[in-house]
Amino acid sequence: MVWKPVRAAFPFVLTLIGVVTVQSALAARYEVPSASMEPSLMIGDQLGTINFTYGFSTAQLPFGNRLPHSGLMAKRLLGHAPSRGDVVVFRSPSLPSTTWVKRVIALPGDQVALNHGRVTINGQVLPWQDKGPAQEILADRRSVPAERFAETLPGGVVHDILKIEEDGPLDNIAAFTVPADRLFVMGDNRDDSADSRVPAAQGGVGLLPFWNLEGKVVSVLWSWDHFKLRSERFFKAV
Repeated sequence: MVWKPVRAAFPFVLTLIGVVTVQSALAARYEVPSASMEPSLMIGDQLGTINFTYGFSTAQLPFGNRLPHSGLMAKRLLGHAPSRGDVVVFRSPSLPSTTWVKRVIALPGDQVALNHGRVTINGQVLPWQDKGPAQEILADRRSVPAERFAETLPGGVVHDILKIEEDGPLDNIAAFTVPADRLFVMGDNRDDSADSRVPAAQGGVGLLPFWNLEGKVVSVLWSWDHFKLRSERFFKAV
């Protein structure tokens, strides 16, 4: 009867140990600077990550962006792919000195397409449940009207997304297959996210190489909004 809660708390304990000591090979802390992952993550959220979830690569080193990442240097030790729905932090392919956060939507071998904002994976249109009006909160505290939907990924992971436009510029992509050692990632704020829909050469992510992965987000440790604490988000699971 005791093991289950202890086991459930283990990722949070491990993450706290990592961030209280140093950014380490085990766990780390990152701050959310943009609205690209709303409503799941807010500007000012302090994220706790577990860094060995997908194995290890030179991307996780403090100076990893200065190292070549081809050949052996592009491999991951004890590496394996994330699951659909995982929220991951990674070195940005377009700006390797920075760490970004997005959600894994499709895995190697998956066929992906977008049609009027709806994602199709392997011929299945991802179900949406309309959850009504919402707001995108910008860094300057201004809000933008949006619509909130619950999206269900293959495998059953359900997460909320925001849509600001009915048919935005990133809402239509012809079908393609995700290649080996790559991931298709998206922000939950679908109309305000430079993700795999935008090539790295244009400031986006493109198809994310496994090498770039730094860790899996497991919780919001704490959060603030212009120096005001959001206590309701403390230790919120992701």
